[in-house]
Amino acid sequence: MKIKIDQVLDQRGRSRFWLSEQTGITYPNIRNLCNNTTSSIKFEVMQKICDVLDCNVEDILEKDINKRDTGE
Repeated sequence: MKIKIDQVLDQRGRSRFWLSEQTGITYPNIRNLCNNTTSSIKFEVMQKICDVLDCNVEDILEKDINKRDTGE
């Protein structure tokens, strides 16, 4: 999966720091999500981000067709 939080933030004229403050999620965690350097995301975190950005999960996640699904 590819995380598209930066695209949504750009569309809304907001920053990663702003998102961190609004959600209570630490900036390093927001940065890792935006840089796609995390291997998992909790539903609670996803819900907080979607609530603050007033968007759906489909707006911040997309299937990465360049990566083969290994079924793991």
